[in-house]
Amino acid sequence: MEKEFPVIETRRLILREVTTADANDMFTYLSDKDVVKPMGLFPFQTVKDVWDEISWYQSIYEEGTGIRWGITLKGSGKVIGSCGFLNMLSKHYRAEVGYELSKDYWGKGIASEALEGVVKYGYQHFNLERIEALIEPANLLSQKLVEKQGFRKDGLLRHYEFSCGKFDDLYMYSIIKEDL
Repeated sequence: MEKEFPVIETRRLILREVTTADANDMFTYLSDKDVVKPMGLFPFQTVKDVWDEISWYQSIYEEGTGIRWGITLKGSGKVIGSCGFLNMLSKHYRAEVGYELSKDYWGKGIASEALEGVVKYGYQHFNLERIEALIEPANLLSQKLVEKQGFRKDGLLRHYEFSCGKFDDLYMYSIIKEDL
């Protein structure tokens, strides 16, 4: 039996499952170097690249290792970003959170609103104790975003990830249930 994909509603947003029908909307921001660079990705070149991303979202959900919601504004079905969990380890009650948002919507509090909804959902429905965010030191906007949500900087992970042909240092941020 297939479990029903949860929907999160916030003041301005509907966070929902993405499908291949959303691929063109997603290509708009996933092909933008400023959006994908902090994710350790090269800009997507084709809509087929987006189908692979959607397929990954479906696989982590089916495996129970993550969940990724498409971010839409209420009254518009258009996907303008995504937010969700990956590397979920239920036996350790923890997950990593990730997000990206189309540049047209930066600076409007949308990523913050989506992240807040996803974090609350993680504590209420996945019984998480700890939620982590891995952020490049140069990505000051993302650091500010998680700090505003109550995440604390745990430290620097040197050469933690190999992406786009180089090793990246990443800050580890976390929030635990009692921080809320």
